[in-house]
Amino acid sequence: MTLDEAQVAKIRTLIAEIIEVEEDQIGPETRFEDLGADSLRAIEIMAQLEKTFGVSIHQDRLAEMTTLQGVCTVMQGSPPEEVKACGVTAS
Repeated sequence: MTLDEAQVAKIRTLIAEIIEVEEDQIGPETRFEDLGADSLRAIEIMAQLEKTFGVSIHQDRLAEMTTLQGVCTVMQGSPPEEVKACGVTAS
């Protein structure tokens, strides 16, 4: 499964708003911690992703969501019936 560019951009925007940084500061491998995010922000990011994209992310996956790439990997790993709701297509 893959996320399209618009979905990745939406994820980047959501994260930037939560951790209060400019979107261009968030590269694929930029650690959110390096931008000032803490564990409470990480939980907020997870909750907003669930709300925005209609997916369920298990809290055990939170440790993988430290970069944009990590978030996308977790999002792509959501069960197909849940991912379908956010427009992700199987590749």
